Amino acid sequence: MAVPKRKTTPSKRNMRRAHDSLASTQAQECQNCGELKRSHHICSECGHYGDREVLEAGDTL
Repeated sequence: MAVPKRKTTPSKRNMRRAHDSLASTQAQECQNCGELKRSHHICSECGHYGDREVLEAGDTL
């Protein structure tokens, strides 16, 4: 069984973990109603995706 010869220093450990953080979500303004929405997703307020109406105004996601 392999065993590490030396203790990993906090510096090396933290450098390895540098890319493990979560990225923040990107928000864009809806072209139809102006509300903030996630990019490449249907607007939850008006139901539009780009210039097309995908959901009716009363429908839920």
